[in-house]
Amino acid sequence: MRHLTGFRGVGPGAGYRGGLVAICAVLLCCADVTPAPSKSPSLPLLDRGEPITPIPPAPVLDPLKVELGERLFSDRRLSHDNSRSCQYCHDITTNGASQKQHDVGVDGKELPLNTLTVFNSTLSFRFSWEGKFRTVQADINSSLESPYTLASSAAEIAAKLDADPDMRNRFFAAYGRRPEGGDVVDALASFERTLLTPGSKFDRWLEGDDAALSADELNGYRLFKSLGCSACHQGVNVGGNLYERHGIFHPLASPEPRILRVPSLRNVATTPPYFHDGSAPTLEDAVRKMAVAQLNATLTDQQAKALVAFLNSLTGTFRGAPVGGSP
Repeated sequence: MRHLTGFRGVGPGAGYRGGLVAICAVLLCCADVTPAPSKSPSLPLLDRGEPITPIPPAPVLDPLKVELGERLFSDRRLSHDNSRSCQYCHDITTNGASQKQHDVGVDGKELPLNTLTVFNSTLSFRFSWEGKFRTVQADINSSLESPYTLASSAAEIAAKLDADPDMRNRFFAAYGRRPEGGDVVDALASFERTLLTPGSKFDRWLEGDDAALSADELNGYRLFKSLGCSACHQGVNVGGNLYERHGIFHPLASPEPRILRVPSLRNVATTPPYFHDGSAPTLEDAVRKMAVAQLNATLTDQQAKALVAFLNSLTGTFRGAPVGGSP
């Protein structure tokens, strides 16, 4: 799924709470967890002692490199046939991904996994559904070189850009030299590090605004914790910092890959369809299916409504506007 695979815990009366919490504890101990970015000492935040921490402000990076990276992000010369860019699958004007169950590769075939959002991706401890890449640079290189996405290489892209006087001048300004493959990747990585979405209703509540959450949203968060969901979906990215097997009690979506990086739930309300195969069309459908598959529990209508309300409160802002246009 796009954001919800890995939601697990134990529902009331399910009889499995001790075992599942123990499993999650072992996974948390064994995982190479990246700590949440530190907060600015000039902006002290209220510590509510919650398992989730607020999204920090975007890092201050070289503006010339960030601007160049943003231009490259939407430059179709990143693909071998000049047909598409990163923006093709990761639309930062909407949800940082797409609304498709499966995006289509350069070969015209559907990609095997649903597209993850690029928003807040650099806050996760690994990249891709299977967590194959440890750094954003490695993830970018994989996308550039994959025959299914861009089918190119950083060196090929640099050669194309070097033939463009305007881009050549921009590389000189940012890096002091003509375009090189490593600089192409570094510029894209610089831009991706700025794609953070702070300011969600839930973050405002974490930071001390008691009126930020409605009663339904707050009840949903309490249920999120009591069911055990926060054992896997916690930290600054509400996930993204350990691996998990899906389909603990019952099958969930496509059986492969069996082990997935627990995805972030940030902005999850804006990124349907859900699961790694995009098989859940709505957030409520995804929440109900996750409860059955990972908790062996059937949610009541009231519980499902409360959980969805909480998940909606995780929608942050990008450049002053809510992600995906959500309220």
